[in-house]
Amino acid sequence: MSYHWPEDTIFTRLELNVEDRWCQTCGCRLTVCDHRHRRLFTLQGAVHIVCKLAHCPARGCPAHPRTISPEAESALAMPWWVLGWDVVCWLGQRRFARHWSVGQIRAELADTYQIRLSDDALERYIRRYQQMLAARQHDPQQLAAAYADVDAVVLAIDGLQPEKGHETLYVVRELERKRVWFAEALLSSAAAEVQQLLAQARSWAEQLGKPVRLWMSDKQEAFVRGIASEFPGVPHRYCTNHFVRDVAKPVLDADSRAKVQMRRKVRGLRTIEREVCAERRAAELARLPELPSEAPQADASAPDIVLDYCAAVRGILNDDQGGPLHPPGLRMAEALEDVHTSLQRNLEVKKGGRRTSASHV
Repeated sequence: MSYHWPEDTIFTRLELNVEDRWCQTCGCRLTVCDHRHRRLFTLQGAVHIVCKLAHCPARGCPAHPRTISPEAESALAMPWWVLGWDVVCWLGQRRFARHWSVGQIRAELADTYQIRLSDDALERYIRRYQQMLAARQHDPQQLAAAYADVDAVVLAIDGLQPEKGHETLYVVRELERKRVWFAEALLSSAAAEVQQLLAQARSWAEQLGKPVRLWMSDKQEAFVRGIASEFPGVPHRYCTNHFVRDVAKPVLDADSRAKVQMRRKVRGLRTIEREVCAERRAAELARLPELPSEAPQADASAPDIVLDYCAAVRGILNDDQGGPLHPPGLRMAEALEDVHTSLQRNLEVKKGGRRTSASHV
């Protein structure tokens, strides 16, 4: 669908001529036979391009029916696009390098560059950007240059589970250069279908002329059999993520039970806070007739200290971050022990009748 340009759009006119003015077949000078008009959005503003089409005027020349377009047109935008290359590259950089949402991109284009497009149009151009990027990554010359100084490759395969009801996306990656070689959505995880991907990976490695040093995957039966068949003698290691997750499960379960036991013992924070707030309000009402200088100063901060202790303990009890390497239950126990030591220290100072200006919390 063509883009409906606003009537007040100001265009910069740009005329393009064919680069070679002479016929490559008969040597006659080319003549302009038609004009092609198109409008583009660029980061510098809207552009009206006039392409002067040419052909050989000699009717007996085999190239006479052929129309030649200026090559410079493709350097500005692809055919039928309303966005120039600079805008498309800007979209890709904001979407995949800065992780902007489509809404953010749409607002920035409208506010800064006066380019107004729908979300559907932006998503369509972003998909085109992805397709071109994937094609460039798969270019044989690009791959050969990327792996010129690599002695051997390390490959990995994994299935990415999409939304429920959709096919699983199987991705083959190379770990030395951290590049995705290719990906394909398979209807099933049968060994025959997975082996086709492994055969394609073997073909890629052979084209690069690089031996496969190692394969990495989870212990899925189709992976185990397929790699053994397509890459005989190549070591196959299993992903440690599943192993670590299984090992960490008992640790996390024990840590969770310990947190439950500690939370059962540390109770009554709300009751203490309500009592402190009630006592503070009562004391403030009792001191209303008194002058500020006559109010007792020794214990003026005691309610605030109690409330700070309650807030600190509540934060300790609600800490669930850390995972198996830094169990939150262990941190909770250590933090509660610090609070207990601090309270005990203050109680000993109180019983001894000594007051210090420094805080012992």
